[in-house]
Amino acid sequence: MLVKFESSSVRETKCSEYATRFIFGGVVTLLAGLIADRFGPAIGGLFLAFPAIFPASASLIQKHQRQKKERTGLDGTKRGRLAAGIDAAGATLGCLGLMAFATTAWKLLPHYPLWLVLIGATLAWAALSITAWFVRKRGGYGL
Repeated sequence: MLVKFESSSVRETKCSEYATRFIFGGVVTLLAGLIADRFGPAIGGLFLAFPAIFPASASLIQKHQRQKKERTGLDGTKRGRLAAGIDAAGATLGCLGLMAFATTAWKLLPHYPLWLVLIGATLAWAALSITAWFVRKRGGYGL
């Protein structure tokens, strides 16, 4: 699979779909803030780490792929589900990278300047994300 940017998907997305993502992300962030207010920032941060727009994005990907297949006169249910599943696998790999970023920042911030920690955490994110992508590409491992 080649990683590429397709601007056509931006044109296919309607304003209402962007609003759905925005509202869902805002609600998740609000709930994380309320949890943090009640139970402290460490617990609230766990909930803020929830990929706020993933559920909305997965459903929109499924819908767009299904509609694309149906325009050719075929049932697009299977294609839509497959596309959403592939997006979920990518989100999983991205979460691994974010865990590396967070762990690096958490461990290094008390000891080093912020700018240096951010560079290190970004490099950790990139290294783990790229490694996970290559491992997935070579062997699959369920992703």
